[in-house]
Amino acid sequence: MYRVILCDLRSDAVLDVLPLTDVALDDWIGKTGALNGTVPLPNADLAARARRAAVPGRTAVWVERGPEIWWGGVLWTANVTSGDRGFLGLQIQAGGWASYLDHRVVYHSQQAVQTDQFDIVRGLIDYAASFPGGDIGITYGTETSGVLRDRTYRRYDQPRIRDLIDQLGSVEGGFEWRIASERDPDSGRRVKRLQLGSPVITAGTSDIVLDRPGPILAYGWPIDATVQANVWQARGASDNANQTAESLPLLSSLLVDDQQIADGWPRLDGTSDYSTVSEQTTLATHATADLTAARTSQTIPEVTVALDRVALSPALLGATVRVRIRDDWFPEGLDERYRVVGLAISPPLRGRPETARLYLEAA
Repeated sequence: MYRVILCDLRSDAVLDVLPLTDVALDDWIGKTGALNGTVPLPNADLAARARRAAVPGRTAVWVERGPEIWWGGVLWTANVTSGDRGFLGLQIQAGGWASYLDHRVVYHSQQAVQTDQFDIVRGLIDYAASFPGGDIGITYGTETSGVLRDRTYRRYDQPRIRDLIDQLGSVEGGFEWRIASERDPDSGRRVKRLQLGSPVITAGTSDIVLDRPGPILAYGWPIDATVQANVWQARGASDNANQTAESLPLLSSLLVDDQQIADGWPRLDGTSDYSTVSEQTTLATHATADLTAARTSQTIPEVTVALDRVALSPALLGATVRVRIRDDWFPEGLDERYRVVGLAISPPLRGRPETARLYLEAA
């Protein structure tokens, strides 16, 4: 059912197709997905093939389910294991394509003036690809967000490209981004596609209905107030202009949700750090977005569904599902719409069906 293809990261030339057991994979909006699995090595031939193809840091991993691509990313770690009976295996761990941008640094100062935020992202992708060995084939479109930004990225800060994109998207009026793994419908080739959405990534045109009892096998409904806050201040870069004076960081205004406190909530303080932000207006937009996100308890419901009962795929990320649950916790019945922001796949094992765990946020 699942096929794992190992390719050269830069050219995408196929190196080998190897068996993979104990597979666990996930994909997300807002963070990098991961894949874990074990290549069984029952003989010297397969061990030699795995040694040639599975090279951490330069090998791409694609996972196919039938004709569809379900996951793609960069192989980062490999661990040869030997059991007490001498059976060999190669445990591999890969990160989604965005993890590559964690390994790319801005070594030359970059500046954007009144530039659409999507174009700033594409400019950073182009910068990464402009150096020998730096192009791994990330493609993108020409869509715009309609939001113009001023940004200066200094080489002295040596910022990671993925951090810069995350920070750019996390301000007030920002966006979501991910690098999706797809098959081109015309050529059939494997594609790493930059996906951008302002303010959020959306997918699909109609809701998928998930019921319990029904396709939903299990669910979790966590409510987390550990990161909740109604007072916020963001801290930016330090002022090093005057070498004889104490170096102090830039601070945003102290933002207070007076209405929430008047409604009876205790004061809950929060802070955030943006060590590369040196503009007061940029820091203010970060602080406003951070307070908005922290005002309420974080609730990310998750539902586990049987894939033999409902048609799902990683293309569901950003799509809307309608969740209907009736049990003792929801005695009157829950019937709400949610957007899928995360997806974790558990392939079938003996006695256990193939399942998908969906992570949700209010639509």
